[in-house]
Formats: sequence, C-alpha cells, structure tokens
Amino acid sequence: MSGADMGPSEDSVTIYTLKDSYTLWDLLNYSPIWQDRIFHLLAALYGVVAVVALVQLIRIQQRVPEYGWTTQKVFHFLNILVNGARCLIFVFRRDIEQLTPEIARHMLLDLPSLVFFTTYALLVLFWAEIYYQARADSTDGLRPGFFAINGIVYAIQIILWLIIWWMPIHILVILSKVFFAGVSLFAALGFLLYGGRLFLMLKRFPVESKGRRKKLHEVGYVTTICFACFLVRCVMMCFNAFNKAANLDILEHPVLNFIYYLLVEILPSSLVLFILRKLPPKRGIIQYHAIR
Repeated sequence: MSGADMGPSEDSVTIYTLKDSYTLWDLLNYSPIWQDRIFHLLAALYGVVAVVALVQLIRIQQRVPEYGWTTQKVFHFLNILVNGARCLIFVFRRDIEQLTPEIARHMLLDLPSLVFFTTYALLVLFWAEIYYQARADSTDGLRPGFFAINGIVYAIQIILWLIIWWMPIHILVILSKVFFAGVSLFAALGFLLYGGRLFLMLKRFPVESKGRRKKLHEVGYVTTICFACFLVRCVMMCFNAFNKAANLDILEHPVLNFIYYLLVEILPSSLVLFILRKLPPKRGIIQYHAIR
C-alpha cells in the first residue's frame, strides 16, 4: 500500500496539533472576551486573598486589642492594600490601558509591586530582630535600616517615573524594570540570609518541643516560598524588560499576566497567610513587636 493511501502522516498530525495550539493561544490572548475573563479571574483571586488578610487582621485585633500596630498587624494590613489594589486594577484593566500619559499606566501597574516588596521586607525585618535578640545582639539599627532601604527604593522608582514622564524614552522604561528586578533579587537574598539564619538557629536549639518544630517548619516554608517568589519575579522582570513577547503591561498578554501574578503574588501571599495564620497569645508575648 502506498504512503498516499495510509492517511495523514505523523508530521501532518504534528503540524495540525501545533496549529491548533497556536490558534488557542491567539484566541485567549487576542479575544477581548477572554482577556476580560482572565483579568476578572485575577481580580477575583486577589479579592479573596484581600478578604482573608482582612479577616485575619480583625481576628488578631480582637485577640490582642491592648497592643497597637504590631508587626503582625501591619503585615496583614499591607497585604490587604496590595491585594485590594490589584483586585481593582484588574477589574478596570481595560480602562487603565486607555490612560494618558503612558507613565500613569506604568505607575498604577507597578505601585502595588513596591508595596508588596515593603510587605515582605517587613517579614524579613521581624525575623532579623528575632535572630539578633536571640544572640543578645543589638537591634537598634534594624528598623532605621528598614525604613531607609524602603525610602531609597521608593525615591529611585518615583524619580524614574518622573523622568519617563518628562522624556518618554523606551530605554528609561527598560531601566525602570531592570531596577525593580534588582529590588526583587535583593528581597530574595534577604529571605535567604535571615530566614536561613533563623532556620539554622532553631534547628540547633537544644530543647526539643512541639512549638520549636512548628516554628522551624514555619520559617523553612515561608523562606522557601518567598525566596522562590522574588527570584521568579526578578527573572520575569528581566524578560519583561528585554523581550516584547514577555511584556506584562499590555492587554494582549492576559495568559502571561495570569501565570506571572499567580506565581509571584497570589500563591505566595495565600500560602504565607495560611502558614502564619496562628493567632498571638493573649499575654506573656515575648517576640511580638510593636511598630514604633
């Protein structure tokens, strides 16, 4: 029997399969209906995370109303801000795309990322304080350093935005994205340094107890999740800066947006909120710091 009588070849099947996949990718990316569905799904997921953080903040406040704005409360409040802002951004994503000048769109899309950095830098600060206090070392410079680092990051980013507004040159947009990739790498290294130090210190702790094991697992899981989250964000921001196919700031890449924000914000925030869900004890708190 000849090859012509044997039906479609394997190469033909492969070509048709690739063609179908390509058509599906185009359908999801370039269809306004699917764009809106994906962005609204992201908005719903962010809304759920924001509500979970709000419920947890209310529970903490009811548990320890006598304490002011503690590190734990500020952490949950910032999570509400970040996820609530992202929720609104994706609800009105199509309207945001029409904003002029273009820098206004970049600012709205990037500002929650800065607050996300502050939120999890606060967790690094908390662990650094625990680590140095356990070693009987001074922690006087940690909080001023935290505020100084955040102030520098925000100042540089705002200056970049203003320069882009004044001179809308593409190279400046690339510079802004590379800067934030560097900030994300800095955050990843912070988790690796202080999360790793605290984990090793707890592991060497001589007294074996259920509380120690739970804290060891908590620190280990959160360190791994946050390190991976910020490292992936760093890599993706570099691709975003230099590869048009990885541009996250346009409507025509909803699938890429979904994958990116799911990996670097929604899943990490959800997992960390779940791991840190335990309420503080009512009295006799040792390592429960108030923001001064």
